[in-house]
Amino acid sequence: MEMTNWRRFWLCLVLALPMLAEMTLMLWHVMLPFSREYSLIATTLIMLIAAKPYIVSAWAAFKRHLANMNTLVAVGTSITYLYSVFAYFTGRAVYFESAAFVLIFVLLGDAMEEKMHANAEAALSKLLDLQAKEAEVKRNGEFIKIPLAEVVPGDMIKVRPGEKVPVDGKVLEGQSTINEAMVTGESMPVKKQPGDSVIGATVNGAGMLLMEAEKVGKDTMLSQIMDVVKKAQNSRAPIQKLTDQISNYFVPIVLILSIATFTVWYLISSDPVQAMLFAVSVVVIACPCALGLATPTALLVGSSRSARLGVLIKDGEVLEKAAKVDALVFDKTGTLTEGHPQVVNQVGDSDALLLAASLEASSEHPLASAIVDQAQKAKLSLLPVANFAAVEGQGVKGLIDGQEVRVGKDEFAGNRIFAKQGEALAKEAKTVVYVQKAGETIGLLALQDPPKAEAKSVIQQLKERKIKTVMLTGDNSAVANAIGQALGLDQVIAGVLPQEKAEVIEELKKTGTVAFAGDGINDAPALATADIGIAMGTGTDVAKEAGGIVLVKNDLKGVLRALDVAKKTFQRIKLNLFWALIYNLIGIPIAAGVLVGVGISLSPELAGLAMALSSVSVVTSSLMLNWVKIAGQAS
Repeated sequence: MEMTNWRRFWLCLVLALPMLAEMTLMLWHVMLPFSREYSLIATTLIMLIAAKPYIVSAWAAFKRHLANMNTLVAVGTSITYLYSVFAYFTGRAVYFESAAFVLIFVLLGDAMEEKMHANAEAALSKLLDLQAKEAEVKRNGEFIKIPLAEVVPGDMIKVRPGEKVPVDGKVLEGQSTINEAMVTGESMPVKKQPGDSVIGATVNGAGMLLMEAEKVGKDTMLSQIMDVVKKAQNSRAPIQKLTDQISNYFVPIVLILSIATFTVWYLISSDPVQAMLFAVSVVVIACPCALGLATPTALLVGSSRSARLGVLIKDGEVLEKAAKVDALVFDKTGTLTEGHPQVVNQVGDSDALLLAASLEASSEHPLASAIVDQAQKAKLSLLPVANFAAVEGQGVKGLIDGQEVRVGKDEFAGNRIFAKQGEALAKEAKTVVYVQKAGETIGLLALQDPPKAEAKSVIQQLKERKIKTVMLTGDNSAVANAIGQALGLDQVIAGVLPQEKAEVIEELKKTGTVAFAGDGINDAPALATADIGIAMGTGTDVAKEAGGIVLVKNDLKGVLRALDVAKKTFQRIKLNLFWALIYNLIGIPIAAGVLVGVGISLSPELAGLAMALSSVSVVTSSLMLNWVKIAGQAS
């Protein structure tokens, strides 16, 4: 069985721990017995365990006349290791630790990437679990249950109350409401009647439906969502391309300079050992230890800092793009809003809420729980109800203290007393419920999925950063525009399906860098398609895997923190790369003996020390991420 990167990493780390202990003790001039021998054996094993993939990759790039980060790792570790073997047998200073720890740090980065891809594959498989396992299909004049894989277009399917819709199709008989939130983002269950379309994996309400299968297998909307996510996730992080570009020029230059150094000093001194020492000093000081540390240490510290702020950064791609976000697109339900309906207005008699909640406690309507919750918040004791009845599409009624009470639409429970208030609230895209007692309307309740408390402030701060704010939702335009206007959004795009969300994102990307924040499975394609996907903490596992950034806390201020911490982490990576290269630009000429005439030179030992100092500077730079100010940081 092939060894994974994680196993390679842990095995190499265990082998390197004694060398790390020796390096620490050397600060107090303490030498461990047989340290040179152990370093030779351990590093040889580490080279055998870890170096092969990088050497193979470097050789493949060389045959195409290219150089990448693997070339840096292969050349740097191989030359340092081979020189150290030579130095060991000739009694000179060795640099086994450099080769060993470069491989360990690079392995850590590869192992993290390996885990990320494994998690993404696991998340996609979770989508399949949302599907029904079987369907009740009419065959030979009677309904029988068959595996979902055997359903074909044209099949007549019975969907009982509370069951999942097996496949995409249309209603033939019956009426019900279906919860489509996991696909469309619609916070309210949608009424379905003959002729209406239904989506596979959505959940049927209280009615019985007879439907015709239209799309099955890979043609269903759920399968299309999976395809979009897979396609968008198979992309390479720009940060890796940046290091490859550096490597493409840096490695050949270092090798040429090393060969030139050997040639010049051999011609000057006629001493091949002296010439080789200068040449090795060039390679040692240019060993990509600092370059190898530049990205993983910044990611490690930045990720740790962001996690404490409630932000998980999953990969390097968001780091580069977060620095130049032009537009931030939000899903509505559960992202900009609370994600469930609430009573937001009460008009009329104070007893209206108590009477409504007493009736709705016996109802299964999606708005009923919101009314009951509001009564519980007000610490009201519900009244007993007799002769309760639900009138389909109208409301509910019953007897309370011997008097008939109705709760529902205006024609069912309303009159003209509260007409103006009701019409005004309806224009704000609120659902208005009237309360009638003994034939007289005593009040009304307005329900809505309200915006989060911090939403308006976050939108304003984004606009101050010159970032365009957009709402992209499957909800109806009246509700979406009302929320958008209240929050001050630049643009509202409503009534879009999951695959259409991805298409809208693609269109927006033509004019700049786009980030998308969402929480549902319906958001997975948009999260994966956007330059930066920000998945809210209450979202589904699939949405979190599709997002490059995950907000652990369901707090919109986390969007500000996410953008800022990603931007500053990437800036730190660029700073680290800059300092790593500066060390080389300064150190390589000295290592090559350019300043020998003025008494300044670098032996391989000093070159190794300079290389170590460059690594220390990079680590220190990365650690400073713990103290940089992050916008939107929770107090």
